[in-house]
Amino acid sequence: MNRRYVLASLAALGVGGTFTFTTLTSAQSTDDATGHASTDVSDGTKQITIWRDPGCGCCDTYADYLEENGYTVTRIDDREFDKRSIEVGVPEQGLGCHLAEIEGYFVSGLVPSEILERLVAEKPDITGITLPGMPANAPGMARVKTGTLKTYAFGEGGIAVYSDE
Repeated sequence: MNRRYVLASLAALGVGGTFTFTTLTSAQSTDDATGHASTDVSDGTKQITIWRDPGCGCCDTYADYLEENGYTVTRIDDREFDKRSIEVGVPEQGLGCHLAEIEGYFVSGLVPSEILERLVAEKPDITGITLPGMPANAPGMARVKTGTLKTYAFGEGGIAVYSDE
């Protein structure tokens, strides 16, 4: 009897979780005519758009992390975000688990918020930055960043280490 109750409870949670996930991931894009997301920050808010596979839980956890750090996050379901990433210049060997755009920069992967803030403050002459793969100690995989993460800059000048902290 107790086992049936536990199984029924788990099933109810699964259905409820699926409904919530589907509802939360139905955000609409604010793409302009070029297919790039609008990131107007003239009102002082920190806005970021994330293209991610709708089945990727770490991308949602990462978006939640950014929201907790003061960002307004637009989530766009895109099962082919990796193709979009390569089209905008992310090196194929440097792909992260999603693509983001903030103030005209492309960001691939689970880049910590302090590195994003440094990027938009410094405004380097690059296309963007990437944290390749899905490091276990990065925001989205871990609740908070631990240890060091190596982030790379990419653009017309090639690929270089942007941050190793």
